[in-house]
Amino acid sequence: MSFDPVTLATPFFILAIILEVVLARMGRTRTNYEPKDTAASLVMGLGSTLAGLLTGGLVVAATLYVYQHRLFDIPMTAVWAWVAIFLLEDLTYYWFHRLSHERRFWWAAHVNHHSSQHYNLSTALRQTWTGGIAGTWALWLPLAFLGFPPAMIAIQKGISLVYQFWIHTEAIGRMPRGFEAVFNTPSHHRVHHARNPRYLDRNYAGVLIVWDKLFGTFQPELDEEPCRYGIVKNLGDFNILRVAFHEWAGMLADVARHPRHALGYLFGPPGWSHDASRQTSHDLRAEWQEQQAEPPQSKVA
Repeated sequence: MSFDPVTLATPFFILAIILEVVLARMGRTRTNYEPKDTAASLVMGLGSTLAGLLTGGLVVAATLYVYQHRLFDIPMTAVWAWVAIFLLEDLTYYWFHRLSHERRFWWAAHVNHHSSQHYNLSTALRQTWTGGIAGTWALWLPLAFLGFPPAMIAIQKGISLVYQFWIHTEAIGRMPRGFEAVFNTPSHHRVHHARNPRYLDRNYAGVLIVWDKLFGTFQPELDEEPCRYGIVKNLGDFNILRVAFHEWAGMLADVARHPRHALGYLFGPPGWSHDASRQTSHDLRAEWQEQQAEPPQSKVA
């Protein structure tokens, strides 16, 4: 019972992107596509697949090694086991995703996914080339230690990725209230991709939005504040190597210039600097909140 949900869903991904483009051209949706931006997303997706082949052997070997020392024997045929792996894998994804935003070393591997200033289905394919090197895959090893078979973990990770494809769109407004309350949706994920200070570092969910509500990182999309997409300092071009590696280059340059503060530049939050000359997401949000709290200036001189 081993299959790859992502491979099976790839034809659907392609057809869905084509459909969204056609509907956008017909004026049936508000979705925006920019040819160079879309091409960059597709090339990043292809590169991510190839990069995954380079580190895939290490990931499989590590997972099998840990599984050999498992605490329990969890059967793949049990319904309860699939319910358990769904919840535990989704919780793992939440913390992986949060770590990838809150610590610069892992943000360097993840930032390319947020570098598009457009939000459409092709954005879902703008994936990392360096995630395997960053080592975040190790966060899933405890599932193997508990006794979930490696194939079961891989299948559930694939299901989660397939689910997350459809939420990268502006063509869908809001889902029914009950669905929005429990699951990650296009509305919730638009917030996650927005660079508005109010929306920064929110809604890390994979499938279930309940984790964000539980851990205090949930932010609903507000009609009065449309999402502005991209990163705090947008790249301004579509150079694929810059898209893939710009944050790694910036981080290593900071370490070389300030070796005494290397740990801060490597593992502090994105935007951290030893002299406070830059702003983190926390700083930007605090500044925005101060502005909101200020009384309006009188127009009378």
